[in-house]
Parts: sequence; structure tokens; C-alpha cells
Amino acid sequence: MANSPGASADSLSPRHASPHESKSERPLSHWTAWGQWLALFTMTIDHLVRYVLPGDWGLEWAGSSIGRIAFPLFAAMVAWHGLFNTRNPLRYARRIMVIGIAAQVPYMMMPRASDAFILNVCFTLASSLALGALAREGWRRYTRESLGLGWLLLGAAAAVTVWYVLGFWVEYSHNGLLLIPLFMFAMHALHDCGDALKSRLWAGLSAFPVLWIAGQMNASDMAKSFTVGTCVLVLFLAAGASQRIPRVFRAMPRRLWLAWYPAHFALIAVWVVVSGRLAM
Repeated sequence: MANSPGASADSLSPRHASPHESKSERPLSHWTAWGQWLALFTMTIDHLVRYVLPGDWGLEWAGSSIGRIAFPLFAAMVAWHGLFNTRNPLRYARRIMVIGIAAQVPYMMMPRASDAFILNVCFTLASSLALGALAREGWRRYTRESLGLGWLLLGAAAAVTVWYVLGFWVEYSHNGLLLIPLFMFAMHALHDCGDALKSRLWAGLSAFPVLWIAGQMNASDMAKSFTVGTCVLVLFLAAGASQRIPRVFRAMPRRLWLAWYPAHFALIAVWVVVSGRLAM
């Protein structure tokens, strides 16, 4: 889950940067308030089709299209706020983790083809943000010569090890864990690129790892196109289009945003039990 823009309706309430900071350093976040509504809607559609509605209704296409918007949109909002709107990304990651803990039991009750233990998507988002924030901080300290190359390489090796091990246990696996760090890298490059041709080329190239990883996260061409398309849209926002997004007509209530993920899984779990579809 991600939080909202600088509005009080923000889900995870990141601490915003000082108002004395330059606007050029903090792009407008109005789009994330719209993103909240869209992310919850598409996620709910995906879960209803997957776990509630009968398979003979022929609605699998909704999960492979509308449902594939949710995760990259959540990841993009988390990356955006981790980069531009919070002083402490690790504390922000812990707040996302709390939501994941609250949702894990009903999440485990969802009917699946495999009975393997998997942590829900909030663990993916929180861990991915932590990896991205630590990588960014390590590089910042290295460029300021407050961290030696040896320590930087040791930290990178530890991060890769954590990514590899954790990738077997979280939803969206290894590719999902890479999405937020790559979003943060691309958003920073796209937002800070100047007028020089070299800078613009570098900013453009920074988007390709995000799009490549997004394309690896799904099997069908339809699902790939919706996932990649969502990432392309967000990267355009990072490149400057966010300045043109108006404020949302109605900010999402903070309690609704915080509670929706665990609460909707709890309701679906009740239906799974009542309908006799509980996986044993």
C-alpha cells in the first residue's frame, strides 16, 4: 500500500519534507490521491474475480487486465513517497509492514493452486522500499566520501542476498522486490534531468529497467501490457506531467485507506469459509 500525496488522507502518513525545501526538489503529488482510488478499485476487482466470483462467469480477463494495474500503481506510489515525501523511508516501510501483518491470516485463507507459504504484497512493498532506500542512502554516502568502497560493496552484497532469499517468500517474488528501487532510480533521474542532451538521454534510459521488470511479472500478453502501461504512465508523471494533475475531487479517508487491504481480505475469507472453499 502507498500513501497519499501531501494530503491528510494519505494512507500511511509519511512525514513530509520541510516546506522550506525547493519545489523543484519535491514535485507535486496530486496524482497519488487519484492513484489511491484507482489502486484500491483495481485490486478489489482482481480479488473478487480470483476468489469470489464463479469461474464459469468467464471474467478471467478482468484479472488479467484491470487487475494488473494495482501492483505497479501501489509500487509507484510507495516509490514516489519514499523518494519525495517522507524524511524516513524505513519508518514508512514499517507502517506498510503493519498492514501486511494485519492482512496475513485472511490472505493465507484464499484458495490457491499451491499451498506454499507466501507473504502478502504489503511485505513485498515494504521490503522493496527498504532495499531502495538503503541503496540510495549508501550511494549518497559513498559519493560524499563518508562511506568507503569496501563498505559499499559489502552492503550491496548483503542487499542482494536479502533480495534473493526473500524473493521466494513474498508475493510477486524477486521481480516484485526490484520494482520500487528501480522506480526510485528512474523517478529521480527523470525529475532531475536538465536541458542537456546527455542528461535527458540518461533520464530516458533510466526508465528501461522498470519497464523490463514489469514485463517479466506476468505471463499473458494482456497482463504484461497493462502492467507495463501503468509503469509508463507513472514515469511520464515523474518526468513532469505530475505538475498538470489537478487535486482529487475527494481525498480518500485515511482510515479507509489504512483498513481496506486487511478488511477486504477478511470479508473474502468469511465468504470462503461459508462457501466451503477454504483451502486445507
